[in-house]
Amino acid sequence: MTDDNGARSIAEKLDTLFHTVHPSGQGEYSHAAVAEAIREQQGVAISHTYIWQLRTGRRTNPTIQHLTALATFFGVPVAYFLDDNEAARVEQDLELLAAMKKAGVTDIALRAARLSPGSRDTVTAMLDQIWLLEHPEGEAP
Repeated sequence: MTDDNGARSIAEKLDTLFHTVHPSGQGEYSHAAVAEAIREQQGVAISHTYIWQLRTGRRTNPTIQHLTALATFFGVPVAYFLDDNEAARVEQDLELLAAMKKAGVTDIALRAARLSPGSRDTVTAMLDQIWLLEHPEGEAP
């Protein structure tokens, strides 16, 4: 569904969000769950059928209100849907987050993010030392 200029479609981007953004240990959200959450949390009228149509490319020109509501639900900037460069940056972040969840280190990262820069440097140095203890052959992390 990439257009003639090589730009990815809204359907492709929305599908990526459904595949990537979901509660840890659970499958992707249903269209009905997304529609209900948007209505309840944001007060935006949207149906599960309309979300399905956007995701499958059957509808291709959503309102900015609907794009904003979907972006808010999935925790991405609305520019994700409008700018392929922004989409690529967001998807890199989503891939990193998914890898962190899979490795079970999101709690560590979230805690470290709230530390002072000096304390983060200390944690990094400690992790470097632990890495060297567990990988004496010198392979890079």
